[in-house]
Amino acid sequence: MLDDTTAMDQRRAPEYIIEVFADPSSVRDVVRGILHTIFFHRFFSSIRPTSCDVLDLTLPQVKDEQLETLIDQRTAALVRQLDTSSDISRQNSGVRGLMAVQFFEKKRRKAWFTKAEEEVCWERWTLDITLATPRTESERAKVRKAMENTLLKAAMKIVTTANTEKDHIPPITTSEANPFPYIITINPKGDGWGTRMGIF
Repeated sequence: MLDDTTAMDQRRAPEYIIEVFADPSSVRDVVRGILHTIFFHRFFSSIRPTSCDVLDLTLPQVKDEQLETLIDQRTAALVRQLDTSSDISRQNSGVRGLMAVQFFEKKRRKAWFTKAEEEVCWERWTLDITLATPRTESERAKVRKAMENTLLKAAMKIVTTANTEKDHIPPITTSEANPFPYIITINPKGDGWGTRMGIF
């Protein structure tokens, strides 16, 4: 039987699912806007906040060169993968992809005669992205309205979750610029998507 401390260490990090809906011309901006909104609430370094306009919404943006480069690279890779998938499927039913953002804390691990550190995930955000390709003007208008609605919902969910779900955030024990390492993955393993979409 596990004691409380062991059970806590083995507890799964909370995961928050954000549904993303976009057309090919907007998917890059929509995904970047959502990623920046997540990092705005979970990036514990000193930042100079700015904002960006996506569709008809103004979203927060983190001014950090390294983070911006990573967001741009991962978003570009996702867009390429979605483009390839839509070329293959040629459907209007929507091509899908996943992207995950994970935050880690560095923990000391007990090892014989050494002081080892391991990174333990304390929070995960999963973006479930659906790409729709409208063919007519009326479809375009409907898709635009749906994109605006899902983007607003996503932004509100991130703000609400970030402000209410704080108990699992580890204490900051370092004076490093960014106390919590993070990764952004496309079609993360273990979600059943790898076999369908290809892992990046």
